[in-house]
Amino acid sequence: MLHLPLFLNDISGSEIMVILLFVLMFFGAKSIPSMAKTLGKTLFQIRNATSEIQNEIRKSGIEISKDMNISQILQDKQQELTQPMDQVYSEIENTIHYAAKETPKTISNEVQVPIEEIKEEIPTEKTK
Repeated sequence: MLHLPLFLNDISGSEIMVILLFVLMFFGAKSIPSMAKTLGKTLFQIRNATSEIQNEIRKSGIEISKDMNISQILQDKQQELTQPMDQVYSEIENTIHYAAKETPKTISNEVQVPIEEIKEEIPTEKTK
């Protein structure tokens, strides 16, 4: 529980006695208990009202989050973002997989040129 400093921290005991003496002389001994009772009821009502307001704010926050369904929206957006990346990843994996299956004698599936023919076309120092 949060403890707030009282306003009486800076007032000494003798100052409190002087204040109580003035209250006693101004209001009288008979009216002080009724004033204290009224003050106590008022503080009790204020505390109840603040707790009710806090509960209402919490309830409305929960209802708003249910209405908005934030977690579902986040999951949908995540799926929208990751789906294209997953497709690119799978295409790269397929390309790597099929490229590894190609024979070393061919350059691609469309053009099949034996490596020996390529070597013959490259000039060497001996032929110059």
